[in-house]
Amino acid sequence: MKTSMWGRLSLLMGACLMASGSIAQEGDAERGEAASATCVACHQANGGGMNIPGGESWPRLAGLNANYIAKQLHDFKAGDRQNATMVTFANMLDDQQIADVAAYYSQLPATPGQGGDNADEALLARGQQLAERGDWNAYIVSCQSCHGPGGQGVGETFPGIAGQHAGYISAQLNAWKSDTRSNDPQNLMGAIAKRMSKEDIQAVSAWYATQPAAEGEATQ
Repeated sequence: MKTSMWGRLSLLMGACLMASGSIAQEGDAERGEAASATCVACHQANGGGMNIPGGESWPRLAGLNANYIAKQLHDFKAGDRQNATMVTFANMLDDQQIADVAAYYSQLPATPGQGGDNADEALLARGQQLAERGDWNAYIVSCQSCHGPGGQGVGETFPGIAGQHAGYISAQLNAWKSDTRSNDPQNLMGAIAKRMSKEDIQAVSAWYATQPAAEGEATQ
């Protein structure tokens, strides 16, 4: 059983290194600014999103890879990713507008993550361990295996999660754990999230929220 599990984890790590997205439609940031008017209520004018303790947190979009943002919007439209609010807004955008909005947010400067400031040292230390080294006793692969050193992101497939809001990271990990989200390559996140405890999810979410986001992430 243990050998089989190690083999599966090795395949997961290999897939992280090899996965890549398709070539996306080129967007225009100036047009995207106008098209993003419907996004401001939740994601804010600066693309910083909102961390809402005990409620639905909205992710920071500023500085994320444009192709990654576009894919998520297309997935909402196609029903491959579920969120009642986002489905409505995504369906207001045609393919060109999606590319434009994604281009616009990708070139905005990243804003600081929220939700990790009050975490104690022990929780942050556990979060750093999971992020950088994983926990092989629990068969949890390190986050940086796919999301890169410091959680800065790897191209359009694995987004930067450093500086993302703790509430949003936690919500997505729980969604993958409960199989209510599954739009990532080979369900890598689902396989990993299911091995994480409630405390693990809280820890890694808080730690990444305290880390600085990448400069110029959209160019990766």
